[in-house]
Amino acid sequence: MPVAVRAIFIAILLTALPLAAGVWVAGDETDDTPTGPAPYDSTALKDYDTSTVSITRAGFCERVAPEAVSEALGAEATDEESYGNGDPTELVPKEVDVAHEYGCTYVAADGAEARAWVFAPPVTADRAGELVRAAEETAGCEKQPGSEAYGAPSVTLVCDDRQRRIATYRGLFGDAWLSCSLGLPGRPGDRELLDRTGRWCVAAAEAASAT
Repeated sequence: MPVAVRAIFIAILLTALPLAAGVWVAGDETDDTPTGPAPYDSTALKDYDTSTVSITRAGFCERVAPEAVSEALGAEATDEESYGNGDPTELVPKEVDVAHEYGCTYVAADGAEARAWVFAPPVTADRAGELVRAAEETAGCEKQPGSEAYGAPSVTLVCDDRQRRIATYRGLFGDAWLSCSLGLPGRPGDRELLDRTGRWCVAAAEAASAT
């Protein structure tokens, strides 16, 4: 090989080697860019085994997932309140009483309202049966037969007031009586209302869970 040609060949080879090495190193690098938190994924009540859940009779509102509240209301909450055992609380409109429960309420701008509460005193199975029967007799409410269990015993109601349709699940978890409700403005169908309420109630149970 002539000397001039050999020199050119060596120059090309020396130039190509660093370029090839650079490509190999770049291709071997991994992308460590953070992907961010996973999107909130709610659980339908029909997919949630409440028979295995243990509820604590104590405050739980600080553990409620904000995403669960927004999903239930269909918007961000514009007002929220929590209360504890012994606190003066407006448990029914325009009537302030001393609470014997722990609970929280979230309200959206359009009037949608999500609530959850657990009794402070322990509840026996006999007392739970009385609570179920009393709930079934609530004026303006209809029992929903065949609905998913929310503890044992439990009861599911759909109620109407002047502003909202309200679904509520109530039930006994061990010795803890846990209730949750979702009220939506307008005339949502029962299927939509119960599904959204069920998902909200799962989130409430998870927040109030002893584990």
